[in-house]
Amino acid sequence: MNVPPELAIDPARDLLPRAPARRHAIGCIGAGFIVRDVQLVAYRDAGFDVAAIASRTPAHARAVAELRGVPVAYDDVHELLDDPRIEIVDVAVPPHAQLDVVRAAVRRPHLKGILAQKPLAPTLADAAEIVRLCERAGVRLAVNQNMRFDHGVRALKTLLDRGALGEPVLATIEMRAVPHWQDYLAEYERLTLLNMSIHHLDAFRYLFGDPGRAFASVRMDPRTAFEHRDGIALYLLEYPGGLRATAWDDVWAGPGAPHEVEPYIRWRVEGTDGVAVGTIGWPHFPERRPSTIDVRSARWAGGWYRPRWPYAWFPDAFAGPMAALMRAIERDEADPAAHELPVPEVDGRDNLATMALVEACYRSVEEHRAVRVDEVRTADVGTDDAR
Repeated sequence: MNVPPELAIDPARDLLPRAPARRHAIGCIGAGFIVRDVQLVAYRDAGFDVAAIASRTPAHARAVAELRGVPVAYDDVHELLDDPRIEIVDVAVPPHAQLDVVRAAVRRPHLKGILAQKPLAPTLADAAEIVRLCERAGVRLAVNQNMRFDHGVRALKTLLDRGALGEPVLATIEMRAVPHWQDYLAEYERLTLLNMSIHHLDAFRYLFGDPGRAFASVRMDPRTAFEHRDGIALYLLEYPGGLRATAWDDVWAGPGAPHEVEPYIRWRVEGTDGVAVGTIGWPHFPERRPSTIDVRSARWAGGWYRPRWPYAWFPDAFAGPMAALMRAIERDEADPAAHELPVPEVDGRDNLATMALVEACYRSVEEHRAVRVDEVRTADVGTDDAR
């Protein structure tokens, strides 16, 4: 199909992360589903070197090591951290436990990078402490905001950067899907906004930058048995230039067992020169269903452009955050004296703005008003971390 350059999507150039220049030894801390069935699969397919794994339950680490071909399963997290071969620690523990793991990790001088799960912490203040610990130790920190590396989201970002849609006017995400809530979430006061909506809030930031204000409304999800407040979550982001971005995160999706509900995530971006619509394939995992994008632009008279690719968010996109962290470490090695080196695309300090957006949504729920995001960052993190 003969489309203009600003519309043409080249998977190798526009969708896939740039590979690191060399192999980096990775140590995984955590052996749950996301490590076992998603991250280790993505790392294997990308050719990354996972040298060791450890878990709070050693038997789980040994089982995952055998399943995924990880050479060493340590009985203790500190044994893994003491391994001088390990350059990067992939921390995949519950959010409330990440701060303690990072505190221990940054004391090892041989470690160069940490990839932490999202959310970085249950609160913005704890997330800021993780960022400070890594910066003081000179350890690169990335956060596994992997929806940025979903291939449909990457295609949309490419089109926006090229101006194919003109000025963005309205962006929407509609999710009707029943997540598998991890057991530890029953102990939290926060549920959907912190653990599911954070994907969409971060994606809006990736695509359009930081909004000025956020308004959120939530209600309980009738299906989730444990006590919670933010089940179904609706939120609206106001951008200074006029753009409005909004999402419906419906984790109820109607009565019946989760497998009886037809799940989906759909998005739409309308601009002054075009429209892009797409789907996210995640709700169908473990079925491999690639995300999609369809584009119609005033700059092309050929109707809808519908590029397709074989890659899926789960598991393929999970190689992206790790690759970005590796490349940042390599840039540090190439010019250690540089003061303004590029940071990973999912840099920990940048992620504080995503955490602030989550906090703004919770404050909006509590106070029944639109909340300025900058007031949350200044109050909850402090001016030194609000830059």
